[in-house]
Amino acid sequence: MVSVVSRSKNDLYIVMRRGALRAIVGAACMMIVLALAAGLALGHYGARTLRARSEPPRLAVFRSTASPYTTAEFARLRAANASLDGRVEQLAARLDTLTAFDQRLRAQSSRASAINAAAVTSARTPNSNAAAGGPELPPRPCRAAETGTNPQATRGELDCLAATLATLEQGVAQHEAAWEAFPGRRPLAFGRTSSPFGNRLDPFSRHLSFHPGLDLVAPTGTPILAAAGGRVIHAGPMPGYGNTVEIDHGNGFITRYAHASKIEVRVGQVVQPREPIAEVGSTGRSTGPHLHFEVRVGGRPVNPADYLALFAGDSDA
Repeated sequence: MVSVVSRSKNDLYIVMRRGALRAIVGAACMMIVLALAAGLALGHYGARTLRARSEPPRLAVFRSTASPYTTAEFARLRAANASLDGRVEQLAARLDTLTAFDQRLRAQSSRASAINAAAVTSARTPNSNAAAGGPELPPRPCRAAETGTNPQATRGELDCLAATLATLEQGVAQHEAAWEAFPGRRPLAFGRTSSPFGNRLDPFSRHLSFHPGLDLVAPTGTPILAAAGGRVIHAGPMPGYGNTVEIDHGNGFITRYAHASKIEVRVGQVVQPREPIAEVGSTGRSTGPHLHFEVRVGGRPVNPADYLALFAGDSDA
């Protein structure tokens, strides 16, 4: 992942690339259409079977002989189609969340100012454990020959739909992992901002100095929450910061939580978004109980407010 904004040729780039997201959305729409088509086909054969039961015995015998579906086969196919419908609905809801975040990210990019080249390089470095390639071709529709007259062909179409949906779900899961590692959740459930990011008058020397984070005032003991998922790389005293927790979120992103009265995690521990990691205090160079929160990209501090704005209003922000 990279900083919130970019003015480069490639514009914005995070782990969830826009192109990949659009491909997933398009494929998901195709899946919905195909699933509905399969449902209509099965419904047609089901209705024909029901009509056969209400007709005179001789005609019913003729129709049951002509139909390639048994009652058990129809029930299995209908259950498989219902399962696919449920998975498509769940996938659509997950895509809605990712799409809304991507839209906010693009909107934020038009207002901010700089990007860290190290983070871009990190985000664009291929994963050697997942090396892949080949030409980019359009997806092949899941249409079996003679579908509707051949139970085996219908089952094959449903199997194809299930396999395609599983591929889409895997892709969405990868994007969700990137979303969970994006440091934009608010690190306190409540608390007012006492000192923003940027130049300020130092509270001790009263000289102009640079403040590399965001100060949030809250009572001692208030839980400090992880802004994103990641691995703890520091948990203990740090010069000027007092008791401090640092979390590595991957792709050059690190968050820092300082002046804690108590630390509740250890180095190497994996934490989830919004998981309690420490408690507000006034250790280190501090004039009173508050949280000093930093977002660092490629080793350099960036404005945390830009990241927090991306999750403002979300239920987990």
